Formats: sequence, structure tokens, C-alpha cells
Amino acid sequence: MTAAVGLVAALAGCTPAGEQASSEVDPEIAAEIDAALAEITGQVLSTGPNGEEPEAVDVTEVTDEQAAQVAELGLTAAIVMHYGGNDWANAQIDGLNAEFERLGIDVIATTDADFDPATQVSQIETVLTQDPDIIVSIPTDPVATAAAYKRAAEQGVKLVFMDNVPDGFQAGRDYVSMVSADNYGNGVTSAYLLARALGGEGQIGIIYHEADFFVTKQRYEGFKDTITAEFPGIEIVQEQGIAGPDFAGDAQGVANAMLTKNADLDGIWAVWDVPAEGVMAAARETGRTDIKIATEDLGLNVAIALAKDQMIVGLGAQLPYDQGVAEADLAALSILGEDVPAYVALSSLPVDHENVLEAWKTVYRSDPPASVTDAYVD
Repeated sequence: MTAAVGLVAALAGCTPAGEQASSEVDPEIAAEIDAALAEITGQVLSTGPNGEEPEAVDVTEVTDEQAAQVAELGLTAAIVMHYGGNDWANAQIDGLNAEFERLGIDVIATTDADFDPATQVSQIETVLTQDPDIIVSIPTDPVATAAAYKRAAEQGVKLVFMDNVPDGFQAGRDYVSMVSADNYGNGVTSAYLLARALGGEGQIGIIYHEADFFVTKQRYEGFKDTITAEFPGIEIVQEQGIAGPDFAGDAQGVANAMLTKNADLDGIWAVWDVPAEGVMAAARETGRTDIKIATEDLGLNVAIALAKDQMIVGLGAQLPYDQGVAEADLAALSILGEDVPAYVALSSLPVDHENVLEAWKTVYRSDPPASVTDAYVD
């Protein structure tokens, strides 16, 4: 019996779903959940957008000799983001810029569509007038942006995608590869961390991303599948989607309504760190700072909350800097004529209060800022 399957038996005697969770966490239950987390850590549970099995990131490495060959080609690249300004996007861009510099590839444009497909289509068209050799991008909408990306492919641009692939595209024909975190695994990780904080019982709400967006669907499915299958004492009493672009504000409004409607709500899951910031704001506004919140992505504000041991109880972190490096390398290898995998994924990193400072170093390749280290309480 695996650790995960054993959770069902271990939790069978918990308080029935719908009753208020105890503030005390049973050490035996916590140990079972820790064992399940340890079992999945380092694995990739997701498959790609067309069902591809994931390849490990080490297959994307460009040697110094290959980098020198690429540098002689005088290549250019553009980075076309879905939206920017958040810690995840900044880290992706940092990783891309650092690796493109190592490869001698000039980055001629970096765009931010503010999660608007029409804006992104216009930005792609503008970028194409500069005749880049490479575009690394994350589509805001797989259908609405497909024609613009198709024009890029027909122009001979090497396309590498983050997290999402345009509708109808095939790796090796229309694009080079897609790089992602293990988003299903991130959902599973956050489910275990929230369940541990709740002692395996209580009522929770879910705030998901209401869009046709591959990876946010995966993390929602990973979270809900795990809670439903492994934790009979946890009841999902309400679910609500948010579409953005004001993800923090939208999540705050939804969380306010959830907390008002469900006086006994014990926890809320938010689809990534920016919506989780909105949940924290709602909890403060409603006087429910005892609420337990789980999410994905180690952004600054949720890292501070983890350091303080307040509200945020855990998250599944991506490795966006490393993902950016891999995306640049895949483009370079493709230009050199090397075979590359269709789907590369990096495993989920579980983060809680205990390891938040070390996790920051892993995620961002830098020491945590003073705002995080100064907030840390033993």
C-alpha cells in the first residue's frame, strides 16, 4: 500500500465532512501526509497538452561547445508573455535573458499582453515585423491566438511555448517544444499541504482560473482529485472561478462571499499566488485570519505570509527561472538540428513555513529578500 492510498485508511476515523475541524493536528495524520509528499517529490505527474509523457529538464542542456556554435549565428529572439509584473513572470524572463546572453542570442522584444488575447495577437504581429529567429511565448488563449502563432511558424520562427500551446499545433511541425512545471503535481502537493494543516478534516472553498488555460486546469484537477480521493473528512462546499485580469481583486471578492456564506469555512485553495493574495485580503477584511490557505507559486507576498506562519499553510512551487533557461536551450538545440522532446516538465517543490527560505533560493537562484527573512518566525 502506497503512502497516498494509505491516507484513506488513516483518515477514515476523522470528523465527518461538514463538521468544524479541530485546531489540533493529529501527528499520525501529519506523518502520513508527509510520507505521501515525500513519495511524489521529484516525480512529474502531469502529461503534456497532447498527452505527451514528460522529459526531464536535463535533456535540454546546451554545452559550451554548442553555445559557441549558436553564438556564431547572430540570432535574435522575442519573449511574448501572457501578462507580466508578477514574480513568476519576472523569474521566467530573468532565466530566458540570462541563457540567451550565454548563447549569444539578442533579445529584441519582451511584451506583456495583460491577459488579453487581442493585445497578444497584435504584439505577435509587431514582433514578426522584426523578423526574429525565435519566439518564446505563453498564449493567453489557445484558440484566439492560434492564427498569429501559425503566421510566425510559417515565417520560419522557432516557437517554444511556456505552459500552453495554441489550438491545433503539433510539436515538431508547428513548434519546437513546451516547457512547464508539473502543474497537476503542484495541485496534488498543495492538496496535501492544506489537508495536513486541517488535520484531514473540515470545509474548504476553491478559487480556480475560469479560462481555457492548460496548466491552471491541471493544477485545479490535481488539487480537487486529491482532496476528493484521499481526504473523506474534507468537504468542498463552494467553488468559484475568476477570469482576471485583476486576479487579486477578483479573488478577494469571491473569498469575501465564500467567508460570508460559509461561517465554518476552514480553508481556501487559490489557483496561484496572486489570487491567494486576494484571499488573504478578504480574510483580513472579514476578521477570518485563522483561515488556512494553500496555493501554487512562491511569490513575494505569499512567501512573507509563510515566513510569518500566517494564513498561507503551503504551496506547490514552480521553478520559473529554470524553466526559462530550458526554453532558451530548446530553441538553440532545435536551430542546431538536434532532436528535442515535445514536452519538458519540472517537478513540484513543496513549500511551507519550515523550508520557505531555502525554497526561495531554489526557485529564484538568489537569496530571499530582507522582507522575507525579516518576517521569518521560529
